[in-house]
Amino acid sequence: MDNAIVTEQDWLAARAALLTREKHMTRLRDEIAAERRRLPWLRVTKPYVFDAPEGPVTLAELFAGRSQLIVKHFMLPPGGPPCVGCSFEVDHVEGALVHLQHHDVSYVAVARAPLADIEAYRQRMGWRFRWVSSHGSDFNYDFHVSFTPAQLAAGTALYNFRTGVLPMEDLSGHSVFHRDDNGEIFLTYAVFARGAEELLSTYMFLDMTPKGRNETGPHGNLTDWVRPHDRYDEGGTVNLLGQYQAPDGDCCAGKA
Repeated sequence: MDNAIVTEQDWLAARAALLTREKHMTRLRDEIAAERRRLPWLRVTKPYVFDAPEGPVTLAELFAGRSQLIVKHFMLPPGGPPCVGCSFEVDHVEGALVHLQHHDVSYVAVARAPLADIEAYRQRMGWRFRWVSSHGSDFNYDFHVSFTPAQLAAGTALYNFRTGVLPMEDLSGHSVFHRDDNGEIFLTYAVFARGAEELLSTYMFLDMTPKGRNETGPHGNLTDWVRPHDRYDEGGTVNLLGQYQAPDGDCCAGKA
């Protein structure tokens, strides 16, 4: 780091100048949030059913009596290891749950893996949020976070509102739903890739520090340093697909 060393007066002047830009970003974020709330809605009529610990549940039941639902599309395919980036992301949810639930918002993670695999990983990581399986359902495919082998081979998969070549069958995202007084369900918002980065409060902390995110490894992103929170002391690496590899080469992130 080669930052200039200045007097307090000069430091205050420089900080005040940056504050002007920060305030502009804050106001712009408010404007974008308002525009997000004005988006048109898409009625959801397909009867989706998920596997939950208590048995089959519908999309309507995931609202748990509330009118708003945030679904985290977690990258955990059948037979595959869980995504380290998704794990890092949902680590930030625990403290927010009680506040969301008391403000008319339910939060649920959904993955294609069988429920037994989901439960094993959830319990290992100590997470309390609701997590259900869409195994055997079209849900992930209909909301553009899972893709068929044919789509991948042809480069016709739709992700993040673009069609093109993708590296794997499952990717990350969020879908937001509203359920009205008549029981009708609507898709109101969807966000993918870095679009939900503000949910990662660890990044918001790091962005205030001198070294920032300091992602200076071979991949230039969180795979250079983020690990499942119970694996930091074990070493290992994370590949470009977001999969943790133990020091002995085993892909062990999915083992309870």
